[in-house]
Formats: sequence, C-alpha cells, structure tokens
Amino acid sequence: MVSSEEATSVGLAGPADEALFRPVRSGNAFEETVERLLQTIKLGVVDPGQRLPAERDLAARFNVSRVTLREAIRALQQAGYVESRRGRYGGTFISETPPRPDRRRLKRVALEMGSALDDALTLRYVLEVGAAEAAACRELTEAEREHLRRRLDETTTATLDTYRRLDSRFHLAVAEVSGSPSLTSAVADVRMRLNELLDAIPLLTRNIEHSNEQHTAVVDAIITSDPEAARQAMAEHVDGTAALLRGFLA
Repeated sequence: MVSSEEATSVGLAGPADEALFRPVRSGNAFEETVERLLQTIKLGVVDPGQRLPAERDLAARFNVSRVTLREAIRALQQAGYVESRRGRYGGTFISETPPRPDRRRLKRVALEMGSALDDALTLRYVLEVGAAEAAACRELTEAEREHLRRRLDETTTATLDTYRRLDSRFHLAVAEVSGSPSLTSAVADVRMRLNELLDAIPLLTRNIEHSNEQHTAVVDAIITSDPEAARQAMAEHVDGTAALLRGFLA
C-alpha cells in the first residue's frame, strides 16, 4: 500500500483515490488499467506534474502484474499523458500539458453513441443529484467541509485550461462526502463517459460563471444540511450541462 508520506507527495488524499486505484476485473487487465489511470489524470485525482505511486504499489492496488502495469504506463507515455523520469526522485509523472482532444472526432463519437449519450446523461443525473442529497443528509466532519470548500475554491479560480479537470474534481468531492465509496466510483465512471464529449465543446465564460454559482449553491446546501436544496441545486446544474452538451453536439 502507499504510505501516508508518499500519498501526500502524489496527491492521494481521499475516497476518490480508493475508488479509482481499486482492483481491475480479470479478462481485460491491460485495457482497464489504462482506463483507470486515465481516470486519475482526467478527473484531477493526480494533478499535472505530480508523481504517480510507485509501480509496485499501483500493481498491488489494481491487482495486476507489474508487466501489465508497465505496458499500460508505456501506452499513456506514448500518447503524451505521462512521462518517466530517472534518478533518485524519478518515477512516472503526469504531463504538464496533456494532449488536446480532436473536437471533430469527438463530435462523430457523440453521433455514433446515439441513445447511449442519453443513457449516460440520465445516469449522471441520478448519481450526482443523489450524491448531493446524500452528502447533505450526513453530519460532515470539519475535514470534509474543508475538502468541499477547497475544491469549490479551486474551480472558482480555475483558468480555461484547468477548468474541466478541476470541475470534475469538484463533482468527485461531492460524491466523496456522501460517505459512499461505491457512489464515488460510479460518479467517476459516468464522468469519464461524458468528459471526453464535454471536451468537444468550447468553454463559455458565462456558462462557467453560472456553473460556479451553482457549485456554490450545492456546497452551501450540503454544509447547512439541506438535502432538498442540495438536490435542486445539483439537478439544475446537471440539467444545464446536459442541455449545453446536446446543443453543441446535435
């Protein structure tokens, strides 16, 4: 397992890490390892420039051989998502500038998804609205409140280049404070299905401002233990994102 000192150095600090750095299913070990590593990168669990856990620890967490893990890391390195450094402070690091998405290809993917897109949007609605409500029903610790506030602050002050990643991390934080690792894992999975498509549409300044206002409403409702307000705020936010996505990808 990863020590507390190493966990701090690589940015591992909560249920999202447990949800993503979990054993992969047998049968497609390489593909699922690549997918899980991409989740940690694209969802902001490990930030650009930070080091991934050591190979032996990742292999143990994913329950795969070190050979399979190295093959997965090598594939991500060739794609430009990670880089390897040698020496005493070496290891595998998240690239500072990840590859830019091919917007035309992603729009084609959205069209090819057909009804699967509506399925993903419906699943996201159910999971994230439910996560906000569940979080508001709990008596959060001060550490959980601070975690939520910190992710909100990061999203509010994000640049256009970092917004998508930090927005994903914010939504994962809401799921984390719901107290359900399984829910956190499910939210991570559905976000991965949609984030690639969200990358195909432009980031609009007004939409970001509106999203940040909605994020704030969600956090306020959770911290003040108002489940109905948390549910309504997250529902409005998710509906808005779905409408924007359908509009640009139609």
